[in-house]
Order: sequence, then C-alpha cells, then structure tokens
Amino acid sequence: MPLVVGVDSSTSACKVQVRDADTGALVASGRAAHPATTPPRSEQHPRDWQEAFALACAEAGVPDPHRPDAIAVGGQQHGLVVLGADGEVLRPAKLWNDTESAADAEALVAELPGGAAAWAAASGSVPVASFTITKLAWLRRCEPDTYRRIAAVLLPHDWLTSQLTGDRTTDRGDASGTGYWSPSEERYRVDLLDLVGDGIDWDTALPNVLGPLEGAGQWADAGAVVGPGTGDNMAAALGLGLRPGDLALSLGTSGTAYAVSDRPSADPTGIVAGFADASGRFLPLVCTLNATKVTDTVARLLRVDTDELDQLALEAPPGAGGLVLVPHLDGERTPNRPGAAGTLTGLRTDANPAQLARAAVEGVVANLLAGAEALGAGAGRVFLIGGGAHSAAYRRVVADLTGRTVVVPREDELVACGAALQAAAVLQGVAFDELAEAWGLGAGEVIEPDPTVDGAAIRAAYATAADRES
Repeated sequence: MPLVVGVDSSTSACKVQVRDADTGALVASGRAAHPATTPPRSEQHPRDWQEAFALACAEAGVPDPHRPDAIAVGGQQHGLVVLGADGEVLRPAKLWNDTESAADAEALVAELPGGAAAWAAASGSVPVASFTITKLAWLRRCEPDTYRRIAAVLLPHDWLTSQLTGDRTTDRGDASGTGYWSPSEERYRVDLLDLVGDGIDWDTALPNVLGPLEGAGQWADAGAVVGPGTGDNMAAALGLGLRPGDLALSLGTSGTAYAVSDRPSADPTGIVAGFADASGRFLPLVCTLNATKVTDTVARLLRVDTDELDQLALEAPPGAGGLVLVPHLDGERTPNRPGAAGTLTGLRTDANPAQLARAAVEGVVANLLAGAEALGAGAGRVFLIGGGAHSAAYRRVVADLTGRTVVVPREDELVACGAALQAAAVLQGVAFDELAEAWGLGAGEVIEPDPTVDGAAIRAAYATAADRES
C-alpha cells in the first residue's frame, strides 16, 4: 500500500496526516503546537515550525513505521522568511496576520502608476498588510541592516519544503499571495519588487515556481518524493475536491470565501484577491476579519458559552426580530473599513438574548456573503468549513441566507488532506479531479435551506445597516 503524507503548518500548529495514496484512507496523524502570536506584531521563528513538524511526524509514526512514498507541505500564506548568504534565517518570520506593514501597503499602492487598478492587473491583488511584499517594505524601512543582508526570500511552506529537499522552491498558488508573482502571466514581477527598494538580486533571491505535478526533490530521511506544496487555502481547496462553480465558506476567527475558476481575476477594488490555485487553475478569494470571534464576543456579553449561544440563536426567528448586527468589531478588511467598529440596529425594549445571538450569527454570515458576491461563483456546491462549521446555528443561517444546499465535509483537516492529495497526484501522475473522486472528497453532512425563510430579505436588511455605517 503506497503511503503519502500531508502537512499543514498553520499559525497555531503543525498537523501531519498519513494516507493511503490510492483510496485516501487516513492511516495515522499527529499534531504539535506553534508558539502563540498576537497582532499587530505577529511573528514566529521558522525553527519552531521545524520542531513542531518533527514532533507531529513522531506522533504519526513518520518515517517509521509509516514510511511514505511522497510528502507535500501546505503552509500559512503570505509569511516572510528571509535568509542570509549562509542560508540561515535572519530574523523571525512575519506572519500573514502581522499588520505592522499597513502603512507600507498604502505607500506601495500609491507608488505604482495607476494605483490599485494597476496592482490588480499586475499581481492579481491590491496589496494589504498581510501580503509578503508589504512586509518586505516594512523590513527595509524598519530594519535596513537586516534587509541589506537578504540573499533569499521564502514563504513558510517554501522554507519547510527546503528543509526536506535542500532546494528552494515554491508553487504558483502560494506565490500568488506574495504581491509580486502574476497569476495571469505566470511569472515574478520584479518591477513591483523594485518599488520596495534596491540592494537585492531578485533573480537569485526568489524560489523556483514549480508546476502542479512537478516534484520539488526527495526527502532523504524517508526516501520520499516531495511535492511542490502550496498555501493553506489552496491545499484546502484540494482537500474539498473544489470544482469550478463551487463556493467554499470558511468560518474561523476570520472568514474566508473562495471559488475555483478557469480564468485569472483582477479586482481593482481590492475586495477579491486574485490567487492561483494548486491545480493549474485560479482561486479568487475574499477575506473578512470578523467571523466566529464576533459570536464569541456576544457569548461573553450574554454570559453564556458557545453551545448555549448556538441554542439561543436557533430559538430566535430568522431576521432576529429586526435586530441587525454589523460585525466590524475590530475594523474590517472586506469591506475596507480598518477604523470601523460593530453596530447594532433595530434595538427595541422587547429585544431578548436569543435575538441578539441570532443577529450576531446572521451578521457574520451576511458580511461574508456580501464579499463573496464579488467572486462570481456559479450554482455549484456550497461548502462550509472551519470552526464555525461545527455550529448548528451557523449551518442553518448559511443555508437559509444562500438559499442553497450546504455541505459540511467529513474531513476536518482539509489543508493536510489536500497536501496529501497533492503528494499522491505527484507520485502517481494522476489528475487532481480524478484522484479527489477516488478519495471521495467533498462528501459530508448536507443541510437544506428552509423554504419558508426569505434569506434575500435578511441580507438586504443587513446591507442597509452596513451602508448606514459607512
């Protein structure tokens, strides 16, 4: 039985899965935590990722007794890893949720002739503080001595893959989140990096971008083929078996909506990040800053736990009796309102805790769906993933507000599963869609919308309240 290993190196932990390459059956798994980070400065040292990877592998029995034939790494997007001429890490990596480069993002957008529209055309996205290029600009501004010593620039998954193979490579999916690789042109845009500053030989500093089924090398410790790896959202799309027309909604601390497309996208408003995916297609994506942390906050205010809040939300009628919560508690990325706060409208003397709980859930979902409209996804499947997918209230509200059948996948660790799928595809030379079908990906619990609920009216009421805030 050929075995493959999928790795998910996230902000919080490293997760490792061992799977049967033919059927996708889970053979073993392991997990080890990463040090906690706190924005606005959110940093981790790459050696912590390597240590967590080793611990997670040991728990999963990798490479012994489960000796894999192939391995691939899915990693948190956007993080900045800089190496010196000796190949050593120069400083802790700045992560995707580090916001110290917000001013640098604004400066970069302004510096390129044509502004946001030109950035979207060149790189598929308009830079924000999460993107790698803005972190490079921050490093040059705030730590010029370190910047001058840079010999190589990698993403988190690139660095972990390099520890397996000894070579520096990346893939088109993760590269598309840097702000300096063009999904439409399939190449680095060194002219955009030149806006950051001089002093670095970008031709040698940037990793080689591998194709979807191209091996990155061999993991000597296990004698295994190493896949190109990819970013976490791209790996999750593989783990879902996402196809054009499908829509994935992820509810965690923040919210994410993405779809697979056959064409690259370039949104000059900056709402949609025009990423590439790991299969050779594209992955337009929308991100909101406020998702389950909103319901966590409301639960704290009501002095109930999350399960009790869930029950309260289900007790209230759809529309929450006219109560509308605009959930921009800590500012918002989509829409771009960094200084915003949450607002509550429709409050009357007969309001009750159940209505507030329902309004919180509906506000989070309506806010994410408002952004998702820009993706232009078709009428395919709707997948609900992330921590919020375990909530009965979120499941019900997503189904009712979309008016579509919702699937909650049976696989919890979609990034590790998608990385394992990539490893199997590289090992066997099999198309991703064919392998996803053989593995039975995309199956799960189905939630049908309530035909008596006017989801469009609830979303319209939310849109009115959100517009009033602006």
